[in-house]
Amino acid sequence: MPLQIWSKALATCGIITMGLALLGCVGALKEFRCLLGLYFGILLLLFATEITLGILISTQRVLLERKMKDIVLRTIYSYRTNPKQTKQTEAEESWDYVQFQLRCCGWNSPQDWFHLSRLSNQSENRVPCSCYNSSATNYSATDSITFGKLSFPQLSRLGPLVRPPHNSDLCLVPADDNIYPQGCKHSLQKWLHNNLISIVGICLGVGLLELSFMMLSIFLCRNLDHVYDRLARYR
Repeated sequence: MPLQIWSKALATCGIITMGLALLGCVGALKEFRCLLGLYFGILLLLFATEITLGILISTQRVLLERKMKDIVLRTIYSYRTNPKQTKQTEAEESWDYVQFQLRCCGWNSPQDWFHLSRLSNQSENRVPCSCYNSSATNYSATDSITFGKLSFPQLSRLGPLVRPPHNSDLCLVPADDNIYPQGCKHSLQKWLHNNLISIVGICLGVGLLELSFMMLSIFLCRNLDHVYDRLARYR
């Protein structure tokens, strides 16, 4: 999916979270049982959804990997094949960004890109410029020309000289040049393995918070009058 859709989805989740928190606060401060009950119900629905998603991801992991592989390979094999195409599609731009950030090339290996040599009428195998490993050599004017043909702006790690303009030309580099030798499949697996504890810890922390808030809301909803009667006696 394009990165813009993920950004909008995260922003929407943030708005929903703030609205849900406001609902619980108003219900507790104004002693509205209906708002507390609604707060509990929405939290319970979110918790059940998260559990369901976790089960589906763990049980359908092979299917998800195969689906993702098909999407990526379809993007690679259709990369700039339309002669009337004047700019990158969102899928192509997103995959270039993934390759650049994860320092990888292709899905299985750089050989996934070798069909591009036919598009550029070159005898030697070529890969997109997002596969180029600039850290393997000193940054030079040649690198600036190469990366100037890329359309995504997230190249700041190469230094302040890189401010690539939009260019519709097909940017390719020789496969025997300084390119990333590893496929993105292995890079993604490595990233997940290195961050697995953090991901599981965050998920468990969010789940425990939701459970505690659900228990607190249902306690207030059921015992609101009783709690305030006891507080009035102490006063």
